[in-house]
Formats: sequence, C-alpha cells, structure tokens
Amino acid sequence: MNADPPVRADGTVVRVDGLTVAAPDGRPLLENGRLDLRAGRVSALTGPSGSGKTTLLRAVVGVLPPGARRTAGTVDVCGRDPFALADAELRALRRHRLAYVGQDPGSGLNPRMTVRRLLTEVAVERGPEAVVALLDEVRLPAGGDLAGRRPGALSGGQQRRVALARALARRPAVLLLDEPTAGLDPRLRDEIGELLRRLAERHRIAVALSCHDADLVARLADDVVELRPRTGAGPRHVPRPFPQPRSVPARAADGPPLLAADGLTASFVRRGHRIPVLHGVGLAVPAGGSLGVVGASGSGKTTLMRAVVGLHRATGGTVTLDGIPLPATAARRTREQRRRVQLIPQNPLGTLNPSRTVGSALRRPLVLHGRVPRARRDGRVRDLLEQVGLPAEFAARYPHQLSGGQRQRASVARALAADPDVLVCDEVTSALDAETAEAVMDLLAGLRARRNLALVLVSHDLRLIADRTDTLLVLSDGHAAEHGPTARLFARPAHPATAALLGRAASAE
Repeated sequence: MNADPPVRADGTVVRVDGLTVAAPDGRPLLENGRLDLRAGRVSALTGPSGSGKTTLLRAVVGVLPPGARRTAGTVDVCGRDPFALADAELRALRRHRLAYVGQDPGSGLNPRMTVRRLLTEVAVERGPEAVVALLDEVRLPAGGDLAGRRPGALSGGQQRRVALARALARRPAVLLLDEPTAGLDPRLRDEIGELLRRLAERHRIAVALSCHDADLVARLADDVVELRPRTGAGPRHVPRPFPQPRSVPARAADGPPLLAADGLTASFVRRGHRIPVLHGVGLAVPAGGSLGVVGASGSGKTTLMRAVVGLHRATGGTVTLDGIPLPATAARRTREQRRRVQLIPQNPLGTLNPSRTVGSALRRPLVLHGRVPRARRDGRVRDLLEQVGLPAEFAARYPHQLSGGQRQRASVARALAADPDVLVCDEVTSALDAETAEAVMDLLAGLRARRNLALVLVSHDLRLIADRTDTLLVLSDGHAAEHGPTARLFARPAHPATAALLGRAASAE
C-alpha cells in the first residue's frame, strides 16, 4: 500500500458507476449512484435528506448500513474494489488512501485522549512539529493548551477541525466528509470551505463532501453531483427571502417564565484547573413562548443548554421551573422534573439507541414516566410518529435505517413521549437540507401552538430563528451579549456580536 495510488489520465482516483444499495427488507437506499473523484478537485453531493448521500460516501470506504448489500454497480477506489477486498487489505486501503469524517465527528474522538494523542495515534509523522503543523493546517491554535485538551473541552467547531486534522495526519489520497459544516456559524463555515479548497489544491487530495448549503457548494465545488429522492424527483427547494421577524403576541412576550436561568456560570476542568466557559448568563421563556439562542461557534450555546437540563454542572447561578429552583445536575432532579424539561441534541444518534428500534425508543419514556397505560402504548407510539410526520411502520426500523431528517424527527418524537412542558433544541436542523429543516421547524412551531410548549431553539441559521421565536439571546465568548425581543434585535442590534451575526447571514443571501 505504499506505492502511489493508480490515477487515470484525467486524474480520477475514485469511480462509482451505477451503484444500487438495498436495505435488508429490499428497500433501495441508493439507486444508480455515480461519482468520479479527481486529485486536486472538490466534489459536492447535494440533494434532500434520504436521497442517499451518506450511503454513497460510505460505499467508497466499503461500509454499508448493517444488513444492506450492493445489488448493482461498481466501486473503484485507487484501482481496487473495496467490497471485494479481504479484511486486512480493506483496512490497509482505508489507513493509507482514504479518510472519512462523519456528520458527528465528535463521537469519533476518544473522550479520554487529548488532541495531541488523537493526532499522533494515526499520523504518518508523530513529532511535536508535525502536531503543530496539523493544528495550523486546520486553523487551530498550536501555541496554547488546545493540544492538551480532551474532546469534551472543545466546541463543536473545534471538534470538527480536530477530526479533519486527524484525517489529514494519514496523508490520504481521498478525503470524504459528510456535512462538514453542519452546526457551524457562517464565519467558521466559510473557513472550513476555504480550508478544504486549499487542501485539495496544495496536497492534490480528491475531496468529496455532502452538503446542504447551496451557497457554499457554489463557491467551493469543482463538480456537483445531485442525488434525488428514491421515490422520484420531488419538489426542489427554493430558498425564501430572509424573513422579517414577526411581532410578538403579548401573552408569549410578557407571560411569567416557565423555565428561567439566572447568573449561570460553568467551566471545564483542564489539568486540575477550572477554565470558565459561561459567565453569568440568564434566560427566560414562558409557557407557549419561544426563545432563540444564537452566537458564533464556541460562544457557549451548547454548554448553556446542557447546564439548563442538568447534563453539565453549573458552578454558579440558578435554574428554575415554575419558579422552583432545580438541582444543578439531572441525577439530583426528580423524575418529574426531568420529564418536564427535555433536550433534543444536535446529533439524534446520541439519543436513539442503535440496538433498539424506533418504537422501542419511544416506548421507554412511556414506561419510565408511567403516563400511558400499557394497553395504549402501541397506539401512543403510532400517534407520536404521526405527529412528527413519520409513517407508523417506522416503529420497526432501527436508527441506521433512517435518513438524517427521519432520525431527527424520531428524536423529536422521543422527547415528546415524555409529555414535556419545555423542549430545548440544540441545532436540530444543522445536518438537514433546507426543505427538511423548514419542515422540522414548522413541526416544532405547530407543537408549541397545540401543546403550549415552551421552546428554546439554538441555531446558526438565522432564517429559521427570525420568524419562529419571540425573544433572542445572543452569546459571545460565554457572555450574554444581548437579550430581548427578536424583532427589535434584528432591526436594531445594540451589540457588535449581534450585528456581526446578522451581517454574515445577510451576506450569504
């Protein structure tokens, strides 16, 4: 595997032709997939959720969903068919020629390893200078303590760049990325895009990425492969103009807070020292109200959400529900308190057990909280699936048998199974195509109206926040930069951080 990979006259190192992949029950996961990857060029896979983008990317590395099989077509990677190789040969191909970074790169980083160890574990060159060069390549600070941190002490954007550095450490001929800019603010998204462009040109890497961001694809990709839904062409999404925030009903804007936080502080522990990440942040949302939380990557949004639901111990401040203080950790809260405040994380695979069917995942909260009699549980599962726009037969499927959008809807249904009063949604649309993202946000807005839910929505997509929230909280470096009615903050931002976010969103139009 040390020889240079075979390259066709036109520079092609990967060719997929007519690939069809079927699920164990015969359903097509990908039909007639085609992809040519050339050295020094960037190829983008586009199309709605469920069209087979992830299946096509993973087929290049010889990995299909459990039980799935190739029924037609060919895959040629550096002159080899990954599906025809022995296990040892396939491992060698992956180690020396291919690098794959999935939708949730943080889950692929060993939480016990430091950044330095994560890089040297797979690197061709393992010296300190090589680690510094890799961090510099992906625009991470090499002079501070970042190399000594563990993944849990990194922001989502930093985790993505560490995963990318880890992939580059092997000096691959082919770099495959599944939604590499999902969940990133516009500035960081553009930085990652420019980085991929530079890597392709400087190192003659064939880069392929799936992406829902049409603007980024237009600026980044040399070649675009559009996959269509398996059920037919379907409607194409036409981006709507940047919306004007709506006027807020007095009930939603001025009602007493159902969930509130005051003066929250939080930190990470690194080498025995506490590093503050939240500095006296507060929020409030009434029953039936909706709060948007925005800010650049690393500003503290996810830490704030995890502190509110008790998954990250706050070092100061209070969280109250109906005016009653909640313990700092979920383990110390009562079952009823945990039921009433539910978190929907950015990565739905974090809440959906891969070894359990969707139906089993939805039944568990019904059993745990005892709000539905045994005889009615199957009917309640069907009702929950219907509420989130999934057919009843999806109860028998496993998470890996769903598309990203379908998993996110199932994750929403699981949270609703607890019959909560508050839904905390952390970047739930970041890996979805524009049409599916709109549908999920409309679903949440409808649930809010029908069930008088309080919603806390974290998102980098200000289009989705603008006309679906009553109030807005802007975070900057762990501080509450600005807080107030969404319409006022969009029209007259008072803090530079708010103005910068709105400016970047407008420039992406």
